[in-house]
Amino acid sequence: MAESAHGVGAPAVAPRHARRLARSHGAAPRRRSGKHADEGHELSVAGGLAALSLDALSSVAYGPEAMVLVLVAAGTSALRFTVPLILVITGMLVLLVVSYAQVIRAHPDGGGAYAVAKRNLGRWPSLLAAGSLVVDYVLTVAVSLAAGAASLGSVFPALSHHLLLVSLVGLALLTFVNMFGISESAKLLMLPAALFVVSVLAVIVVGLLHPHPVAAIGHPMRFAPTTALGVVLVLKAFAAGCSAVTGVEAIANGVPAFRAPRVRTAQRTEIVLGLLLGVMLVGLGVLIRAHHVVPRGGVTILAQVTAGAFGTGWPFYVSNLAVTAVLGLAANTSFGGLPVLMSLLAKDNRLPHVFYLRAERPVYRSGISALALAAMLLLIAVGAQTDRLIPLFTIGVFVGFTISQVGLVRHWRGTRPPGWQLRAAINGTGAVMTAIAVVVFLTTKFLSGAWVVTVAVPSLMLLFWHTETYYTRVGRELKLGKTPPRPHKSESIVIVPTSTVNLLTERAVSAALSLGETVVAVAVAGEQQECELIKREWGEWNPGIPIEVLLDPHRSLIRTVLRYIESLKGSEATITVLIPEILPRKRRHEILHNQRGRLLETVLKARTDVVIATLPFHIHD
Repeated sequence: MAESAHGVGAPAVAPRHARRLARSHGAAPRRRSGKHADEGHELSVAGGLAALSLDALSSVAYGPEAMVLVLVAAGTSALRFTVPLILVITGMLVLLVVSYAQVIRAHPDGGGAYAVAKRNLGRWPSLLAAGSLVVDYVLTVAVSLAAGAASLGSVFPALSHHLLLVSLVGLALLTFVNMFGISESAKLLMLPAALFVVSVLAVIVVGLLHPHPVAAIGHPMRFAPTTALGVVLVLKAFAAGCSAVTGVEAIANGVPAFRAPRVRTAQRTEIVLGLLLGVMLVGLGVLIRAHHVVPRGGVTILAQVTAGAFGTGWPFYVSNLAVTAVLGLAANTSFGGLPVLMSLLAKDNRLPHVFYLRAERPVYRSGISALALAAMLLLIAVGAQTDRLIPLFTIGVFVGFTISQVGLVRHWRGTRPPGWQLRAAINGTGAVMTAIAVVVFLTTKFLSGAWVVTVAVPSLMLLFWHTETYYTRVGRELKLGKTPPRPHKSESIVIVPTSTVNLLTERAVSAALSLGETVVAVAVAGEQQECELIKREWGEWNPGIPIEVLLDPHRSLIRTVLRYIESLKGSEATITVLIPEILPRKRRHEILHNQRGRLLETVLKARTDVVIATLPFHIHD
């Protein structure tokens, strides 16, 4: 599925002018001490599987089912192709595992598709990789939560009619947890990961050797053939089943998080993942074929084979709850990965710099919010139906696979280490195979929803390009990278908008006197009598600065201040407008204050080049 946070975050470095521009917009990078930077370099093989492979392992919960749902359109007899197709997909899995073992060797600092493309292939391939990854991350959340809700509905039938609600509740929980920076821990993830793997392997062994007589759960569905079994249908089933091999790239992306020797530990973890995933895929395929498992209403295929192996006692509940937990944790990997990817894109000036900013807690809340919103809209659009999400899913993943492999071929050809021809051949074969798979996905699933991805990815690429172009123009106007003239001091005029003499006025005038040499209070009066009254009160107070009272029949403070600023245009002085504002103790009272001040600030920003300062006055009672 999606790339891990480690892989996306490690390799990319912004150009010098990009970093300057990011800083000019307030996106100052955070530095971590050596101690904390090295804390993540401790994953063993088991820890790596738990921390970086849940999205890959959990894909067996919906990959085979997606394939069966396509095949059954030609009648239940078409399910005989389940095992042959799974064997082909497993062969692709083997090739991908070998290829990503080479990625680990070539990029020990993490080999995310965006970083590999940016380093080896140039601008537009990197934009394609970034767009595909963003779509992939969003779909990872939606697919995992929808599949988790379906698994939970298989255990508790009452929930099977509320899959969208269950998915949205899970999304809200994940968003809340990640907003407060509660990060994953490999030790905490080991238990659900191990329970999931053991449960699936036990289902396969028990189901094949000693199937349980009570296996019918859910309600039967009729499957009259709606299409003929042919090459197109088989290709569609293959495309749907390929969702079961997504996520194998995550280990290659997170090499810096492993124990030394990192490359060897990561490669071993990749191989163990391939073995586990391959055994589970083939075992479930054989089990589905041996027991003629067909889709039933209200339950998943995995829940059916689990009931066939264990019955509907406590092992059935434990196994399906483990599936639900792992799917939820797999969705959580996107919350660690996409905000980091978006921060890299922002650092490269390809997204607004707000995505590079962190909150008080070290989390990218803007990226988390964007991911949660996109996943929510997607889940609502498809009603949290996994079979409607699968056609969208694998395209972005396999585009990333292809770009990574092509980038590695370019890397081997450029560096030419010993044996580079064999390594290039392995990655080249992987690139050709995954590229063919992308073509198959597009041609067979285009009308089923894949067209959405073909629109979304180019749209994101254009967004990145336009954003980068805009920041380049801004950087040119700011003359980033060039030495500016020496700063010079000019006369300073501070304008204090006011209406009556009170403590807030005193605080504002005192602050203004410390900011500049010349301080002028500006007030507005609707008629001459009011003008005289304001001047008399100001004279009685005698703060030591003049007040300009301007007549305006509408009593518009904004028009008055703008008019006064225009009268000073011939001056070379630096003009500062100090706007006092009241901050009440309770937030609900804010609507009762500061409307004119905030509107004045907005208008001044839009129509003048003056310096705008605000003076907060806290109300404690």
